[in-house]
Amino acid sequence: MPLSLYDTATRAAREFIPITPGHVGIYLCGATVQAPPHVGHIRSGVSFDVLRRWLTIRGYDVTLVRNVTDIDDKIIHDAGHEDIPYWQLAMRNERAFTRAYDVLGCLPPTYEPRATGHVPEMIALMQRLIDLDHAYSVNGDVYFDVRSFEGYGSLSGQRIDDMLASPDSAAKDKRDPRDFAMWKAAKPGEPLWQTPWGPGRPGWHIECSAMAGKYLGEHFDIHGGGLDLIFPHHENEIAQSKAAGGDFANFWMHNAWVTTAGEKMSKSLGNSLLVDEVVKRIPPVELRYYLVSAHYRSMLEYSDVSVSEAGQGYRRIEGFLRRAHELLGGTPALLEVDLAARPSAFDEAMDNDLAVPQALAVLHDIVRAGNAAVAEQRIDDVREAFCATLAMLDVFGLNPWDPQWSTGQAGSTDRATEVIDALVQVLMTQRQEARVRKDFAAADAIRDGLDLIGIRIEDTAQGARWTLEK
Repeated sequence: MPLSLYDTATRAAREFIPITPGHVGIYLCGATVQAPPHVGHIRSGVSFDVLRRWLTIRGYDVTLVRNVTDIDDKIIHDAGHEDIPYWQLAMRNERAFTRAYDVLGCLPPTYEPRATGHVPEMIALMQRLIDLDHAYSVNGDVYFDVRSFEGYGSLSGQRIDDMLASPDSAAKDKRDPRDFAMWKAAKPGEPLWQTPWGPGRPGWHIECSAMAGKYLGEHFDIHGGGLDLIFPHHENEIAQSKAAGGDFANFWMHNAWVTTAGEKMSKSLGNSLLVDEVVKRIPPVELRYYLVSAHYRSMLEYSDVSVSEAGQGYRRIEGFLRRAHELLGGTPALLEVDLAARPSAFDEAMDNDLAVPQALAVLHDIVRAGNAAVAEQRIDDVREAFCATLAMLDVFGLNPWDPQWSTGQAGSTDRATEVIDALVQVLMTQRQEARVRKDFAAADAIRDGLDLIGIRIEDTAQGARWTLEK
């Protein structure tokens, strides 16, 4: 079946056909680096990482541009409170976002442009809009005239007359209070760049229009971001870019929020939800599994309990793979992913607007069948289930043998894991000897002692195995 993706602009799923056969260009609104990322921030990166991986598996050459907004009102405000330059705050938080993307297994973008590196492109775009009577300058500010663009409001489904005034500067300076600032005149103590309209700094919306145009051209395939960006940010990007003569994005894709107690996750909830903190108590691969498991357009309610439950599901998959790999001989050749091993039902789910929950249902069915095959020593069925499971996990960036996740789980060669394994094997041998001599109290004491420190013993037809609960 063809790949279909939900397009916010048309409010319908449409068949995805790239502008250039074999190539896909994606612009993803990345971080505004005023603060380090919490789990809600990083969902967008994970969701579009899955899209990118799926497009690549389907044979497309994907160019992913994920920008960094390193200058805006909040960055300047927060840097002022710390009495440091804006760029110092921005760089510190940009590195925190990079750590978060990396620790959760997101592939690096093809390009990751910073807003402050593209002021010349912004100036050129604004001049073009002024020349076309879609923008105007007042006292060093440059505004976009929203009534000059016929389609303004179509993405968010609003009428101009029903919109509130844009809050980005004083209404008295504008032709219409809804006009938005593309450039802001310099204020004392703020960073500035020279322009034909005087010194100042860019507004948020012009940054993305300029960077998308530079790296992907005036017409590209997919523009993505969080649901909260539809208005005003993406609405304003469309107005600027199309008024300047470009076709801009063919598809608009938006991921839903991560919520806590029904409210959108925000920095006001405290440091406990920062990615740097969460991955100290939750294995990153399990956090990624949790973020991937819901449909990207569905709200996701966060709690450590829900992530822990998702982690148990992932560990069941890991457990099957480990047992199957052992039974099949444990050779490295088995770990080579065979993309053709994916069930057709899995591919159909992914082609249906990345229906990950349905795809995961297929995966769990295969794992259940694989566990039964392991128990009954049906080698051919074990091999088929093993290869299919590995291929499906690879789509989500969750292959446990990927070096990204080599932290003591399946396939790891970490030295600490080798030492722990040797120690546990000694205890398991002692436990087995106790069972042979019918000293079941001693055998149970060894098992219970390991259980207390999170090491679970599983007795199977092939002997006892251990797993580390997290």
